[in-house]
Amino acid sequence: MLMTRWQPYTSLWDELNRFQEEMNRLFDSFGLRDGSWPTFAVAYPAVNVWEDDEHVYAEAELPGMELDDLEIYVTGGNQLTIKGERKQPAVNQGVWHRQERGFGSFSRLISLPVDVDADKVEARLCNGVLTITMPKSETAKPRKIAVKTE
Repeated sequence: MLMTRWQPYTSLWDELNRFQEEMNRLFDSFGLRDGSWPTFAVAYPAVNVWEDDEHVYAEAELPGMELDDLEIYVTGGNQLTIKGERKQPAVNQGVWHRQERGFGSFSRLISLPVDVDADKVEARLCNGVLTITMPKSETAKPRKIAVKTE
């Protein structure tokens, strides 16, 4: 039988070092280790989508955006694309102390619950909220079926 001396903390430190190496590898794979964090979260801008009998609606939070900086597409009948670029404000004098708001280009592709009529889509940008109203295509609208009795 092989006898070894019990060292209570050696295996703990070995595990902690291994964990740190794994975390460093993870951050390296996302390009985050050098402090250059990505400018946007995975799902920017935040979007809400809902529907009623006649329309599908989408709302996106886009503070500070101008309408000229946005592109909106409906493709394939049920794919909404919101693309744009939020420009970073120039600081003429002074030094940044905190910069949490993301800047740069973004693109969101959202699958809609039904097909919409792309020719009749309307979009408004008011107070930093983009509201898109998309009429449902005729084939997607609910139809009331008359029931006959015999």
